[in-house]
Amino acid sequence: MALLLTVLFVALVFEYINGFHDTANSIATVVSTKVLLPRQAIALAAITNLVGALMGVAVAKTITSGLVDATFVSTQTIICALLAGIVWNLVTWWLGLPSSSTHALVGGLCGATLASAHGQWSALIWSKVTAGKPWWENAGILYKVLIPMLTSPVIGFTVGLLMMSGLYVWLRNWRPSVVSGVFGKLQLASAAYMGWSHGLNDAQKTMGVITLALVAATKAGALGGAPAFLAFLKTPDMGASPVIPLWVKLTCAVVMAAGTAAGGWRIIQTMGHKMVKLQPVHGFAAEATAASVLFFAGQFGMPVSTTHAITTSIMGVGCAKRFSAVNFPVVRRILWAWVLTIPATGLLGYLAMRTTQQFGW
Repeated sequence: MALLLTVLFVALVFEYINGFHDTANSIATVVSTKVLLPRQAIALAAITNLVGALMGVAVAKTITSGLVDATFVSTQTIICALLAGIVWNLVTWWLGLPSSSTHALVGGLCGATLASAHGQWSALIWSKVTAGKPWWENAGILYKVLIPMLTSPVIGFTVGLLMMSGLYVWLRNWRPSVVSGVFGKLQLASAAYMGWSHGLNDAQKTMGVITLALVAATKAGALGGAPAFLAFLKTPDMGASPVIPLWVKLTCAVVMAAGTAAGGWRIIQTMGHKMVKLQPVHGFAAEATAASVLFFAGQFGMPVSTTHAITTSIMGVGCAKRFSAVNFPVVRRILWAWVLTIPATGLLGYLAMRTTQQFGW
């Protein structure tokens, strides 16, 4: 029981850090274009994150049953996975790099599970094809993580570039003051859409991890003698695709919103000021593009990186202006953080779990 409560605490710490780490993804553009002040933007993101987090479970179910074999997952495994994600998120936040909390959690979970299985690679679900269904309904790391990881940045960049190019053609005879005034108002809607999509996709990851911990604790008999006031911890369905309890949804949504309210100015500066200089029309195009990528991915249960979606959308919008408008040295630093996230957190999760095994935990 103590271990289960520990994993719940660590999971919520991760969710809180995810909130302030990824806040920048939701509000960098609306702050950098000066449509909203930072506190106003954070409040908008917190509210829309909360609403979005309560409106779906497809991504959460992918985390609980689509990436690793739950047979090898214990509460210790989940603690190690979460700690790996927390460490990586804090390091990249300190450096001002918009890395992916999604991939940090996935990498940590895969690494810790591999160690828990004593190096049996079969513990990781690489691909699980369901006959007669489209590829996006297949399970496994290949279909739910790697393919979206490669395609979502390309889609974000391409759609951002095309949308901004179309807007340039449409608005070429508008006065700059009119463009700024109109799109300053439209950006309020696109920022809210971005925050909602962020909550819909990102908050569900921790919902899935907590449910996975409840499944592991139930299988281990840890909840058998739980006090009556902890009866809510028992998960109603222990099948292949467990039910995400309502209290898990509510708790994750509120904690993520609280983390969002804490802000993340370091990353806002990188995305909204250093990478591309943005006007309201650019911010609208980038947010609308990224939010749509997150929304559609969430419908298919794909834990897509908010960071990748918004960053590549901003790059696409900047390149529509002119390629020199993008600060490519900054982009290069961001890309390195993306490439390293899953391997680094996988290694951290593996080493953390191996260390606990050495101490007999």
